[in-house]
Amino acid sequence: MNLYHHRESFPLESGDVFNELTIAYHTYGTMNADGSNVIWICHALTANSDPVDWWHGVVGADKVIDPKKYFIVCANILGSCYGTTGPLSVDEVTQTPYYNRFPLVTIRDMVNAHIVLRKHLNISRIALLMGGSMGGYQALEWSVTEPSVIEKLFILATSATESAWGMAIHTAQRLAIEADGTWGMPDNTAGAKGLKAARAIGMLTYRNYTIMVKKQTDVDNEKVDDFKVSAYINHQGDKLVARFNAYSYHTLTRSLDSHNLSRGRKKTVEQILEGIHQQTLIIGISSDILCPIIEQKFLAKHIPNSEFIEIDSSYGHDGFLVESAIISKHLSEWLGNEYILGYGASI
Repeated sequence: MNLYHHRESFPLESGDVFNELTIAYHTYGTMNADGSNVIWICHALTANSDPVDWWHGVVGADKVIDPKKYFIVCANILGSCYGTTGPLSVDEVTQTPYYNRFPLVTIRDMVNAHIVLRKHLNISRIALLMGGSMGGYQALEWSVTEPSVIEKLFILATSATESAWGMAIHTAQRLAIEADGTWGMPDNTAGAKGLKAARAIGMLTYRNYTIMVKKQTDVDNEKVDDFKVSAYINHQGDKLVARFNAYSYHTLTRSLDSHNLSRGRKKTVEQILEGIHQQTLIIGISSDILCPIIEQKFLAKHIPNSEFIEIDSSYGHDGFLVESAIISKHLSEWLGNEYILGYGASI
């Protein structure tokens, strides 16, 4: 992981200003002399800046996004707890961590931080900008903010605006965090039990009825307690608590809610999408109940130079991470590469 310390002020949409900014990022591969092989990956809610770690079926040696061919960049998002300025960072004014005093950051703020890093890395063009879920929010926002920089766009399980459905889920998750008696305390572990509950709520939307019943139903019909699915949900909550932070989770769900391409642009969402000129590949997951297929069809309807592919998967929203083989195949074909399913990209 690399750290870039931006020693200049960084204004937020809210009006708050950071006097300086730290951005954590990973790069793989080598940039061409003309900068024509840059692929920038935007990550989702609780991921980090290392896509080889969390998207290893798509990114890495002999994968469709291969560092032998591309210069790959991924930056940790503003407000996270994986190195970029966030709630656990020290406030210069108080000389203590921000915790729940951390300001509201929007998807647009995150993109502006990416642009700061882009300029630091002397990247003038991005051949392919890609991301799923919240990563797709960033990719869409960036394609509108810097249309002359972004050449191609690949987005999955995402939308042009956060829906009322998504906002309701995030509100429920924040209520769970706020109900934790430790929430608001000046401690890195504050809100941990609430975070576990918030993750439990999230798991119900990342997956769906079909996959939960298929994978988590007990074979013992005599049980009246200690069910397999309860252990699964508890396990998923514990895993997130061990690697993430409640203050960042609370912050980033508010960031999700801020996503609206038309905000402040004096155009409708449809008009904004119609102005996206990049060649765009859009993938939706058939069983996604968090960001359902209707959202991706809306994008495809209004982005002029787009191709839409629906993947039939039982894994719901998490399909954009789980179904890496079929996603790689479609992406490779769209990029014009030869790809043999299960054997990696031919270069």
